[in-house]
Amino acid sequence: MATLQVRSIDDRLYKALGKRAHMDNRSISQEVVMMIKQYLSNTDSNYRRKSDALLELAGSWDDGRSAEKIIGEARKARKNSALRFTGKI
Repeated sequence: MATLQVRSIDDRLYKALGKRAHMDNRSISQEVVMMIKQYLSNTDSNYRRKSDALLELAGSWDDGRSAEKIIGEARKARKNSALRFTGKI
């Protein structure tokens, strides 16, 4: 089995890891390995779901406006939003 060493961990992070490990009746090393496994398994499935959702959206809308018109409206909306934020409107 491979060994992983992590250096320069913030004290607060290390204490939080210790508390979490204690709650799960694990050592800090065991807890970190479990967290990495969970993160990697969730990341793969989340990535696939997001990719599938984007692929479903691709080309699924119709808009008769030209690209220039759409871009112009988007820029205008951004300017108006910025003016509202600064209180100039």
